[in-house]
Amino acid sequence: MIVVVPVDPPRDGLALSSLTEQTPLTAAEAVTLYEAAVIDVCRAVDASGGELLVNYRDETTLPDEFAGGDPEAEVRALVTDALGALETESNDGPHSDERVRFEKQVGSSRSARIGNTVTHLLEREDASSVGVLEPTAALIGRTQIDGAAMSIRRHDVVLGPSSGGQTYLAAFSEPIDFTDAYTAPELATLATRTDEAGLGVGFAPMLPTIATPAGLRSTLGLLEARRIAGTPGAEATAAVVDDLGLTVGEDGALERS
Repeated sequence: MIVVVPVDPPRDGLALSSLTEQTPLTAAEAVTLYEAAVIDVCRAVDASGGELLVNYRDETTLPDEFAGGDPEAEVRALVTDALGALETESNDGPHSDERVRFEKQVGSSRSARIGNTVTHLLEREDASSVGVLEPTAALIGRTQIDGAAMSIRRHDVVLGPSSGGQTYLAAFSEPIDFTDAYTAPELATLATRTDEAGLGVGFAPMLPTIATPAGLRSTLGLLEARRIAGTPGAEATAAVVDDLGLTVGEDGALERS
């Protein structure tokens, strides 16, 4: 399975903007947390049997206030940090070595960008299956990725539910109509599009992301539970959480220690 991780350049106000609006995190701290999650996600894919494709946003798809600079270089640097020193240029174009591939996103909306990537890989490159994995799913592990790859052999589409009716993973062996497919609640919308295409849908285990305050609180709770149980994971994210002193209070609110 080709595992597509759609990554925004890590910029203040762009990365995890909902957290800066609804939590004590500053824009710079949100960027640091986002970078850590991307590192953990890319490392998990690299350790799995999947093929990592980083799908980055460039100046043509970024909001006007975040256009400019070199977003491709920023994303490449982040992934290089995640996987170690990689050769990021080949004789055939701007792709890295066999461990990771970089492609820019194309489309006017999130649904269009994801749809263009998935459809291209399935129909133009004859990929057997494509999974879209959110870069904020810091707790994802090799086991879950390989499990989704096995499940997509039995189902046309596999969806990984997250909090708030969102998804952290959507895998496809056949394309669907991606028009507004990621409209909230995206889990139900993607399931509807799958049904309308006459395809079968399966589900991966539920997993939170750090994209929303609720998802961040769930992630913090799981990180702490794993630490107590001696089964740690998401090392980069856990380190940033510790540095920032993020905890969940007795009332369930996000706090700084």
